Amino acid sequence: MKKFNRLIFLFTITLGLVSCQKGFVEKNTNPYALTLLSPGILFTNAERLTHAGNWEGEQTIVQQFVNAYNLGATTGFNFNANNDNFNNPRWNADYPGPIQLIEQIISVVKNDPTHLNLYNEVRIWRAYIFMTLVDTYGDVPYSEAGKAYLKSIYYPKYDKASVIYADLYNELKTASAALSPTGDFVREDLLYGSTGNVAGQTAEWKKLGYSLLLRLGMRYSKLDPAKAQSIVQEAFAGGVMSSNNDDAFIQFNATYNNQLNNGPRTINPYYYYLAEPFVTKLKTTNDPRLKYVSGKYADPNQVLALTPDTTSANQYGFPVGYDQTSVLTLPGYRGQNGTGQNYSQLNYTVFGSATAPIFFVTNAQTQLLLAEAAFRGWITGGLTPDLYYNAGVTASMDQYSRYPNVPNPAIPSNTETSYLAQPGIVYDPAAALDQINTQYWIASFGNGAEAFANFRRSGFPTLAPNTYNNNLQGGFARRFAYPISELSANAANYQAAVASLGGPDNLTTRIFWDK
Repeated sequence: MKKFNRLIFLFTITLGLVSCQKGFVEKNTNPYALTLLSPGILFTNAERLTHAGNWEGEQTIVQQFVNAYNLGATTGFNFNANNDNFNNPRWNADYPGPIQLIEQIISVVKNDPTHLNLYNEVRIWRAYIFMTLVDTYGDVPYSEAGKAYLKSIYYPKYDKASVIYADLYNELKTASAALSPTGDFVREDLLYGSTGNVAGQTAEWKKLGYSLLLRLGMRYSKLDPAKAQSIVQEAFAGGVMSSNNDDAFIQFNATYNNQLNNGPRTINPYYYYLAEPFVTKLKTTNDPRLKYVSGKYADPNQVLALTPDTTSANQYGFPVGYDQTSVLTLPGYRGQNGTGQNYSQLNYTVFGSATAPIFFVTNAQTQLLLAEAAFRGWITGGLTPDLYYNAGVTASMDQYSRYPNVPNPAIPSNTETSYLAQPGIVYDPAAALDQINTQYWIASFGNGAEAFANFRRSGFPTLAPNTYNNNLQGGFARRFAYPISELSANAANYQAAVASLGGPDNLTTRIFWDK
């Protein structure tokens, strides 16, 4: 188990002391001050500070979650509003946090052979962060990002998204190949430092790197299928995740809480509900994961004090595209419940817990991508598409054993087998792309950036557009707008980026691979 309490926080006190006493050389250096920050500890914080998304962002766009209350500041993706409150969290978290830290680490260790593995692990994690930034916004600062301290670049240019992706391809390929079982062990690594030995750690990072390469390759499936196939084959040959032990995730505890769940747990919980399409899909297919993600509460504003009702028959998702007023006239409206609405919320004892893990890249996602690649005939020498599909669904169910208040196994194997044998769930070549990517949607619950990216790439699951207003012209959001602060702080580069995207800077402008 990866332990978040292995985090080490540095506190540096700078003392200025000038002495001019006879017989002593004047010095302005504190002999006890730290002169070099450990690059390993910087990496700890880069991993810890990587933005995990927020429930009102991508997971609302893909209709897994909603804020049902349209109250100005809360106006966001459920109401098709271009709201800076929800556009900027990833940008404002990643650029001054992990990206700046990673650039500092690279400047220290790049040419130091004693930090070979740290250097390449950092490169892989950097690729993960920039992939999510490109998938969220399109063109973003890349080549000049995080270099204010190192090179005095305070207004970085935006690189074209397609150019960034091309460089990420090279970074993932070369960094994954360069990891060495005879190199340095990075004990500060939150993801795989718990392996306890360099051979185990580098093996896991290689799998993460090639699994990210697989993910990147699949992004090209609409834009350039031949390129997608080539990259997927390289990733598969390199060796991707094959077990839930390979999952890249961070485990939290009572001291260091899950930041994704912080909002709905602490700020007016009665605002927040699971969305109807998500709950209905799990409920109508007898999905055993439902009880771990969904719960009904006697008072929706007291979710931390009450035990949720997790009975499947009692779960109802809040309808998409309605607010606290318009829902009152909806046929079948379930009414109010205490201070809130009579609809399902997160299960705050399991998935919504303060100590729940956050998953970034998983075996479940990887197996489902392999299922699609095998279905398309892009890989050979592996399993058949149905076996990859079954493995992906099973891995997703097994993942719940890592959550608090869940038995091990979370879902018995006979229950998993029964679920996979159901009509509509059992693998069907005629419906394979729908089945695989709908399961990817479920497996990416809590990983909004990936759920949103794969929905745009694959077109599945089949969801009805949110028609709260006409801002999306009857479709779906395809990206986040840039933070408003960029219009003034980095105006020239912002305007160039909007022009490069084909403009305007709104929610319906597509990024390069989303054709």
